Amino acid sequence: MSAPASVALVLVSHSRELARGAAELAAQMAPGVVILPAGGTPAGLGTSFDLIFESLVEATDGGRAAVVLTDLGSAVLTTEAVLDLADEDVVARVRLADAPFVEGAVAAAVAAYGGAGLEAVRAAAEGAGAVFAGAASAPRVAATDTGAVADTAGGAQRELTLRNPLGLHARPAAELARMVGGFDATVTINGVDAASVLELMKLGATGGQHLVVRADGPDSSAALDAVARAVEGGFGEA
Repeated sequence: MSAPASVALVLVSHSRELARGAAELAAQMAPGVVILPAGGTPAGLGTSFDLIFESLVEATDGGRAAVVLTDLGSAVLTTEAVLDLADEDVVARVRLADAPFVEGAVAAAVAAYGGAGLEAVRAAAEGAGAVFAGAASAPRVAATDTGAVADTAGGAQRELTLRNPLGLHARPAAELARMVGGFDATVTINGVDAASVLELMKLGATGGQHLVVRADGPDSSAALDAVARAVEGGFGEA
């Protein structure tokens, strides 16, 4: 990431440990993004007006925007009470996301890392709720000519084989999502959006499985080369 992310995250939970754990997980996926846990009260479980207020002030420091994720309904109420009393300048740069707490935090963090703006980061968080919905599995595309590159209707396509035994688990999925976000290209892997860490994880792709990577746009060739280097290098795990 060439510049600090312009959008921070505030994770409001009734549990201090849950907020800290979710923040730690999201930070692993998006290093450098400001992610602030605001969980619990001095007495234990619950939500703290003062802690949320302090976290929002820190999150929006220096002109940053902030997306807030909450774990339960009363956390939303406390956050809204904070926003009712906050400065108008801060309120204008804060959005509450109606999103799953952990998955939304991860998706939002990766989007912020990639340079997404406030509304796009909130949308990424809220879209996370639909990623694992439904019983149907994500499409898996078989490849017969691994490593081949084909030009297809304005884009390019390459077939690769995962070399690391664990495949596209959280860390390499986040690495790919961050990577493709830096190119002026739309990239899919086995039919899903490669800029979405949750979509990639949903594939359940493990070592030895074939991937069909397609890229469309001005940077399609460079994006394919970057994905190929990461996959063929086994994400440092092979």
